[in-house]
Amino acid sequence: MALAPDTRRLIDRLGKGTPFPELGPAKARTEYRARIRELAGPGPAQVCPAEDTELAGVPVRVYRPLGVTGPTAPGVVFLHGGGWVIGDLDTHDLHARALAVAANAVVVSVGYRRAPEHPYPVPLDDCWAVTEHVAQHATTLGIDPAQLAVAGDSAGGNLAAAVALRARDAAVPLRAQLLVYPVTDPTMSTTSYTTYADDHYLTADAMRWFIDAYLPDLATRTLPLAAPLHAPDLAGLPPAIVVTAEFDPLRDEGAAYADRLRAAGVPTTEISVPTVHGFLEFVHEIPAALRARDNILREFAALIRADRG
Repeated sequence: MALAPDTRRLIDRLGKGTPFPELGPAKARTEYRARIRELAGPGPAQVCPAEDTELAGVPVRVYRPLGVTGPTAPGVVFLHGGGWVIGDLDTHDLHARALAVAANAVVVSVGYRRAPEHPYPVPLDDCWAVTEHVAQHATTLGIDPAQLAVAGDSAGGNLAAAVALRARDAAVPLRAQLLVYPVTDPTMSTTSYTTYADDHYLTADAMRWFIDAYLPDLATRTLPLAAPLHAPDLAGLPPAIVVTAEFDPLRDEGAAYADRLRAAGVPTTEISVPTVHGFLEFVHEIPAALRARDNILREFAALIRADRG
């Protein structure tokens, strides 16, 4: 399978900049924000009011689609990607807006503290604090507590999977989980890390830099809440949608996590997209990325609202 020509042209263009590991965290954040602004085009594709506030002492952005009122809407805690280092509420604003509109849901995007200034478990603890707060105050937030879900992309997918594990163990009910090209095995030991180490947008060197920032202690890299693929038991987790990208160093660990979820009896849909990691950033440049994004969000919206009997 060959990478689509329009995607190849785009990643060749984006690859002309200085690699993030060479920039350091502060400059990499600035560069990533500029890249996202460029890719986003002249304006947002979805219109959805949002409010910046704090929940459980953590900065959040709450999206509430027009017409969504009262405590009957689904709720989604959204955890942004960016390698635990460079993403933020702004870089993933369009992701969260699209999710809110597609699911007709209240979306709480979490501005967790980032590595390397705040390594594991600080970002996860922030995400969990917000999730627990939303679960406990769902009605006040206009959310149906029976329709609360968690979602994340890349490093955010790692955090979302970990939050789902914590929620299960704390008896906090979650309706569903959406894990988009998630990090599930920070040991970087899968075949796809070798196959797609370079020249496919996300590189193995960049992932090594991100993982070193978030998990500087090697002993943490197989802990279940840092490496969900290493969790001994996945039974009892909420139904999942796991999205993988074909040309992605993270492809194999995402597919392996989907396999383990199914083996544990967790209803799991795996969606494989023939493109690169980070394709959600390309939806205004590449029509196939937009189609894939919209399909994923339709599936997730249906999963949140599905009748469990």
